[in-house]
Amino acid sequence: MSKVYEDPYPDVYIGGGFSDPTAPTSADPDDPDPDPAPQIDPGPGPDPDPEPAPGFLPRHPADRALGAVAVATGLVLLGHSLVPNTPGNLGSLLDTALPWTGPAVPALLLAALIRRSRPAGIAALLLGAVWAAVFAPLFLGGSAGAAPNLTAVTHNVGAANPDPAGTVRTLLAARPDLVALEEVTDEALPAYRKALDRRLPHSVRVGTVALWSRFPIAESRRVTIDPGWSRSLRALVQGPGGPLAVYVVHLPSVRVGAAGFATDRRDETLDALVRTLDGERQRKVLLLGDLNGSTADRVFTPLTDRLTPVEEESGAGFGFSWPAAFPLARIDHILTRGVTPTDAWTLPATGSDHRPIAAGLRA
Repeated sequence: MSKVYEDPYPDVYIGGGFSDPTAPTSADPDDPDPDPAPQIDPGPGPDPDPEPAPGFLPRHPADRALGAVAVATGLVLLGHSLVPNTPGNLGSLLDTALPWTGPAVPALLLAALIRRSRPAGIAALLLGAVWAAVFAPLFLGGSAGAAPNLTAVTHNVGAANPDPAGTVRTLLAARPDLVALEEVTDEALPAYRKALDRRLPHSVRVGTVALWSRFPIAESRRVTIDPGWSRSLRALVQGPGGPLAVYVVHLPSVRVGAAGFATDRRDETLDALVRTLDGERQRKVLLLGDLNGSTADRVFTPLTDRLTPVEEESGAGFGFSWPAAFPLARIDHILTRGVTPTDAWTLPATGSDHRPIAAGLRA
């Protein structure tokens, strides 16, 4: 007869399940050193202060600010014409200062690189593309194959210029055929005549503006666009390609102050100049002088609808001329009609607070 062995560790039914009585319990008051409950390693948790991925930074207010500056500057470039001109001729002032939005591009790119912010960098690159699209025509012009047959120079020599002779040497270094001067005082006139007459034997002076020419001057007269001043003239020059109407003009000054951009007198004189040009019957027209404003200013649109600034056709860039020590704007101009600009450039500083500008022309 076989022996029957009882299981010394029978399963114990407890509340609908079975348990092993030999398994350690979670709390045994008689056990002086109970075994701790097994711990499950949850694995690595989230890093409370994660390192940024290479080449990136987490979103930060500074990054958003850089992007906002780039977007705002781009909107100014594209929509500056929508800015009203009142109060204080704000729109005109913005038009004139618009090229100086360019330095914002490298500044924003540098800040984006320092912060390693891709969105800010992209915003800066897009701003650079907008700026280039707006100003590219000033650098991409040029009349391929057109050889100049006349070089013109204009310069506001400054009434207080201490060195007229040295100023003329700078102008003659450009080998000009026409030289237009503004702010020629009675006291300085003999010095300019002495230096210029030998190279440019034909000349005319009206008030404080004057013109010297290598070619004969058939006729000349004062242009009355500002009755209280004698600062504009017209001369008919027998140029290399036929008659050329040459205007030398010095428009009234403007002032930037607490009240804004004060331009009323200049604008009235500009309107009178435009009316005079509307009556000009010569096919070839050349205007030289100090217009006391940028032709990018919306106020000059009636003038640039009739005459073309040489820098726009020659691809010469901005050609800033004032102030001489650190030029911020081009307020001295050469504009043409029926004449092809082939080149334009700015001459070195003289004793004046303006820099001379020059242009090669096919007249």
